[in-house]
Amino acid sequence: MAVLGIDIGGSGIKGALVDVEKGVLLTERTRLPTPPGAKPEDVTGVVKQLVQLFQWQGVIGVGFPAVIRNGVVMTAANIHPSWIGVNAEQLFRDVTGNAVHAINDADAAGIAEMEFGAGKGYKKGVVVLLTIGTGIGSAIFVDGTLLPNSEFGHLQIRGKDAEKRASGAARQKKNLSWEDWSKRLQELLSEMEKLLAPDVFILGGGVSKQADRFFPYLKTNARLISAQFLNQAGIIGAAIYADKKISTAGGNA
Repeated sequence: MAVLGIDIGGSGIKGALVDVEKGVLLTERTRLPTPPGAKPEDVTGVVKQLVQLFQWQGVIGVGFPAVIRNGVVMTAANIHPSWIGVNAEQLFRDVTGNAVHAINDADAAGIAEMEFGAGKGYKKGVVVLLTIGTGIGSAIFVDGTLLPNSEFGHLQIRGKDAEKRASGAARQKKNLSWEDWSKRLQELLSEMEKLLAPDVFILGGGVSKQADRFFPYLKTNARLISAQFLNQAGIIGAAIYADKKISTAGGNA
């Protein structure tokens, strides 16, 4: 079954058709810039544009950079604060005319990795996926079950949100070497080990394409592996999530 997956990020909004039974893209990934300020009306316009580019009519899964509860946006760290309280699912449905199911973007990436990617073989114990890009997202799985809406990118490290110090954007902004940046990431991983004692860390997001540049500097008790789907994870996971929602509802959008 094909589902349109859309991943809304701090710098780009990406989409592709996904075979949700195999966890693979059926089309090339299309990326459009995230509008400055990321206000609801502007982001919604880009989502509509993506749907039109794919000439899509059907189920849509959206990975969204916020805590999402029953389709409603609860936080706004890297998007405009006017999103808070908005039913994103309904907004996207109204604009696209399609059934839309929204999930936290890091949770979407985690679903993709656990279903078909780097986490496929880890159905027992605690698995933590971190998406490291414009910000830092987190997804936690216990015995293969998602604990939704964890926000460990906002864990306080040295008095600041972890993502302000250790995201990919922070590395570029500070012009840090991979070694110096990895020391900041190590602080986050060490703190998460104290709190969660995970069995596995999966590192994804934009920086995962260059895992060989910083993995040698990291040391964890948990097994440390690179995400398989890289920047495709959010798209694939959002599509899988939407498909499962439709299936759970007995075919009703």
